[in-house]
Amino acid sequence: MSQELERVYTINLGKVLLSPDNQRAKRAINMVKEFARHHMKTQEIKIEGELNQKIWERGIRHPPRKIRVRMTKTDEGHIIVSPYEEAEEKPKSEKESKKKEKKKTKSKEEIESKEKIKEPETKVAEVKEESKPKTQEKEITPENTKPVKKSKETAEKKSTAKKESKPKKTAKKD
Repeated sequence: MSQELERVYTINLGKVLLSPDNQRAKRAINMVKEFARHHMKTQEIKIEGELNQKIWERGIRHPPRKIRVRMTKTDEGHIIVSPYEEAEEKPKSEKESKKKEKKKTKSKEEIESKEKIKEPETKVAEVKEESKPKTQEKEITPENTKPVKKSKETAEKKSTAKKESKPKKTAKKD
């Protein structure tokens, strides 16, 4: 068995949420191991540190709902589970690559033109603000203000509200 067996899976970890929140990341690790045992038909599972970090990065209470993994079966019969990183796809022909480059340049030009359009709008708003006549603001001084007097009715309402909110104590006689 000189050739290693390699497979890529997406593991749904949604059932992790059924466990108590202080044990979820632990259960996610166990679910990954169980999934690997089931699909690769081997009991000896090793999880790489990167995958472990990915599961634990948001803490014990919030592991990811799904995780994409690569399972590799070694010559000794061990299974190594690691996170799956997609390689960027290369265009098949030169025509496709040229088309993608044109799209990128067009999008950059559109963004620049939109920015140029937005700049004059802000200048117009500034001009409008300057053209508005400014109202004269009066300074508030103790001479200008009148003291507010509390009426007797409002004071009575407050006192009755306090009395109503307090429960009355009654003495029990035996």
